[in-house]
This record gives sequence, structure tokens and C-alpha cells, in this order.
Amino acid sequence: MRVSQAALVLVDLQNDFLPGGALGVPGADHVIPLANRLQANFDLVVATQDWHPPDHVSFAANHPGKHVGDVIDVDGRPQQLWPVHCVQHSHGAALATGLDTGRIAHRIYKGTNPRIDSYSGFFDNARQHSTGLNEYLRSKGVTKVYLAGLATDYCVKFTALDARQLGFDVVVLRDACRGIDAVAGDVERAIEEASAAGVKILLSDQLGC
Repeated sequence: MRVSQAALVLVDLQNDFLPGGALGVPGADHVIPLANRLQANFDLVVATQDWHPPDHVSFAANHPGKHVGDVIDVDGRPQQLWPVHCVQHSHGAALATGLDTGRIAHRIYKGTNPRIDSYSGFFDNARQHSTGLNEYLRSKGVTKVYLAGLATDYCVKFTALDARQLGFDVVVLRDACRGIDAVAGDVERAIEEASAAGVKILLSDQLGC
């Protein structure tokens, strides 16, 4: 089934988020072949990428005495600390090896400000700056967004919620996403939160993939 007036947004399918990467998401490698098949159903495919400077505020290594998983205060906002990942121009920040990039029309780079993290593909976590994704999709006449990628309980969830708030119809292709689930149930809670906000949750075979 071909989906018109819709875009497939591939969220953070990057080497560092694959198993063995700096911040590997369990099962993320299984998303890549499915993402490749999904692309044929869409006239427009967009990819988001974490694109952090080396001194990014989210890296535990940049906060002496702090550890991965700690939450600190940054400019009045809570900031969870992560391993160093997706550093600009590194292999880890590149789109995943094996991902078909030939149909990707546009890339959105997020998390570029060293003082603000950016889970959503649309805004930084402080909602101070747009990434340009909303403007790009509107310029292409997109009214519906399908999401696949990583991680269900972080960047996929926040991208879905922002897309809904911006007025898009939103579908999360659940089997084309994987989550961190650092606390058991995080993925299910993310799906429930997105669904409550009006996001549709489908499986890829419902698109005929």
C-alpha cells in the first residue's frame, strides 16, 4: 500500500544505537531491514540524527563525579546523563550500516546545542529552537507522519508527541521501533502515553510490508 501526503520519519537509526554501539538499544539491529522495506511505501522519507558536540551536556563524562543514569540540573531543567554517543562526524553518529539511505530526502540534525539535549525530532528539550522538521514537512504538503526507529521510550515518543501537538496525524509503527526500557515497563508506558495523545499504533504489516 502506497501512502500519499505522508512522510516516513526514521528516528535516530544510527550506529551508536545499534547493539555494540556506545548506547546500544536491545534489538535495534532488527529494525534496519524493516526500515529498508518500509521506505518503498512512501514518497517522502526523512531521517533524524543525534548530532552532539564533544562537550554535550548529556554526556556523563563531561560531569566529574557523575555517572551514566544520573539526573542533574542544567539551567533549571532535569538532564539525564548518557554515555558519550553520536558525536558529530563520528562513525557512531552516522546512519546505521545496512540502512538504505538512497531514498532519504532530508536529514534533521538534533542535539547540536551543547547545553540542551533534544529527544524530539521537532524541538530541543527546552522547546527553545525548532530543528526545522515541522517546516520541512509542511513545505512538502505532509499531513501524516509515520515513525520508525529508536528509541521507543525516548526519541520516538517525544517526536510522536510533538508531531501530534503540531497538528499532524501520527502513526508509530511499533514493530519498526525498539526501546531502552531502563525501568521495566518504560516502553509500554511510552506507547500508552502516545496513544492517549492521539497517536495511532500500528504494525508494519498493516501497510502491506
